[in-house]
Amino acid sequence: MTVRLDPLAAAPSLMREWHRSSVALISGFDPQLSELVKIRASQLNGCANCINIHTYMARSNGESEQRIDLVAAWRDAPCYSDRERAAFAWTEALTRLSHEHTHESAYDELKAHFRDEEIVALTMTIIVINGWNRIAVGFGGWADPAAIKAQAA
Repeated sequence: MTVRLDPLAAAPSLMREWHRSSVALISGFDPQLSELVKIRASQLNGCANCINIHTYMARSNGESEQRIDLVAAWRDAPCYSDRERAAFAWTEALTRLSHEHTHESAYDELKAHFRDEEIVALTMTIIVINGWNRIAVGFGGWADPAAIKAQAA
């Protein structure tokens, strides 16, 4: 991956605000499921940077290798709960919003497993990771996940 532009250097205050907003928007959602959702959206968007970061973060949060490895095949993998499957379907529906109009059926399934507040938190998580995917893919970004985790601590 070739870095085209360093957005933090080009627009530091804008990127600091985006980062601050991102953290605030996703803070209210289940951290383990959040990482799996971020992995799935990043797979769909072809964002190697974010797949690298969020598989690392999922492992750090105690997620199993099997569950991380099978995210791309979640429909056929028996290791996910119905709740997780509903979250993956919603992730795919929102990430591919203009390609496949599956958000109605995905939403119906989501309602069976999540409270309204959780649906909003999950949706914000999906919006944020799609934004980060576009920044990383668009500008050719790459970050070391261990450095990101250390910086966050």
